[in-house]
Amino acid sequence: MQIGTTQFPIHTRTFIVGILNVTPDSFFDGGSYTTVAQAVQRAKQMVADGADVIEIGGESSRPGFTPVAAEVELDRVLPVLQALQGEIDVPIAVDTYKAAVAEAALQNGATMINDVYRFQKDPELAHVCARYNAVCCVMHNRDNQDYTDFLPDVLADLQESIDLLLAAGVSPERIITDPGVGFAKSVEQNLEVLRNLSQFTALPYPVMLGTSRKSFMGRTLGLETDERLEATIATTVLAVTHGCAFVRVHDVLENKRAAMMADEIIRGRH
Repeated sequence: MQIGTTQFPIHTRTFIVGILNVTPDSFFDGGSYTTVAQAVQRAKQMVADGADVIEIGGESSRPGFTPVAAEVELDRVLPVLQALQGEIDVPIAVDTYKAAVAEAALQNGATMINDVYRFQKDPELAHVCARYNAVCCVMHNRDNQDYTDFLPDVLADLQESIDLLLAAGVSPERIITDPGVGFAKSVEQNLEVLRNLSQFTALPYPVMLGTSRKSFMGRTLGLETDERLEATIATTVLAVTHGCAFVRVHDVLENKRAAMMADEIIRGRH
């Protein structure tokens, strides 16, 4: 898979996506990187720590978050995107469900869009991504938890969005799937996804796993947000074991080292 100008040989190892939230209210690092200088320094540090992709988010998706207008999201994201040009040598993704934000981001250096609403919320988003030949990460989500048969329903939801992207002209080689841990799922359902990652990696698309410090860990182990690093690392190793192509994390260095060791054991390379 190619993201921007970078080739990702997805069957050789698991790649690290570093989360850069430029929001005041994200659940873990909200408010930490709200100036351009802070965000640029954080991105550079994550790359030094081993991030293969930097993902910028301008609107929180935490439970109970307050939606913001596209103009607000762009005011947060675009200055950082522009400032990062020439400063880092890894691809930049943007976490958005708005076509207007995606288009401006893709015009300003982003090469990948991650939509936590699996391209269902803004009907223009898929077409924007197709026009710019952007990589699209389809993350499972839905507006209810009325599952008839949980895992088959999740897979069917993902396929629905994949079909939407293909119909809009997105190449199959530009699609990544994400089982959506933490979204429209109970604690037990999140654990069920993790127990069955092989059902997602069996699809003909690379898989990104995003579990970093999420609440299901806290509810399972009785841990606060700042105590969930080790639990996150456990899921990173699980992702490597099941052949996930990417893990999306806040703590790049620790997860990078864990992924490298797991890859060395499993694949004989890191």
